[in-house]
Amino acid sequence: MSVRVYTGPHADRHGSRRGVLGWLPWSLALAAVTLQISYPLVTGDLRVAVTVASVLVFFLAATSHALVWRGPAWTLALLVVTVGGGLAVEAVGIRTGWPFGEYTYGDTLGATVLGVPWVVPLAWAMMAYPALVAARALSRSVVMTPLIGALALASWDLFLDPMMTAEGHWTFVDPAPTLPHVPGIPLLNYAGWFVTALVMMVLLDRLPRRTVPEGVPTLLFLWTYASAVMANLVFWDRPWVALYGGVAMGVVAVPFAWVQWSGRD
Repeated sequence: MSVRVYTGPHADRHGSRRGVLGWLPWSLALAAVTLQISYPLVTGDLRVAVTVASVLVFFLAATSHALVWRGPAWTLALLVVTVGGGLAVEAVGIRTGWPFGEYTYGDTLGATVLGVPWVVPLAWAMMAYPALVAARALSRSVVMTPLIGALALASWDLFLDPMMTAEGHWTFVDPAPTLPHVPGIPLLNYAGWFVTALVMMVLLDRLPRRTVPEGVPTLLFLWTYASAVMANLVFWDRPWVALYGGVAMGVVAVPFAWVQWSGRD
């Protein structure tokens, strides 16, 4: 049985981009995991600092992998769609209430761009890339790949929004109706996430497919899934969040993990 989760830059079959540059995404990915592990163990201002640092380092891990293995033009397109698109939809959202419902940001996440904390578009980008990698590992269909990618990205918000609203980073003005046992977040928000993610994935799936080592985005996606389920069960006593997110994101994460482990295309 072959394993498709590559262990480092020397797994590159084309013999290029090895050495220090190839290890950079791995170093950043491991730093992102370390920061996320520390998140439930700290409180107050330190937790806010860890939140911002986690997003930034995760974003750098994802984009550095794209840059090293897929090139600058590919990565620039990724950033335009995800960072630019994430900023645009959030800026529209806080002014109009669409597509996520009416909400306001707190002052905890630092400086803003167009009224949106600067880390928020980076969060869209940091998960969109591994979500695209997961979707492309599971499908080559021009229809199914964006749908799978949209589910992979949007289902992450089932974990994200309960955590961020609990910390006061943003608040929904009128959250009804909500998922049972998950107050404070309107169903419209999740629908808005899926529609936004689908548009992103349709655009991103137009980028060339390239066979490269996918260990870093695989680690980032599967770690995010597994750690979010565990943290909601163990640290935050939110079993319903663990259930909703675990099932929805698991629709992609479980077969993706199997495909990567079994080495099947």
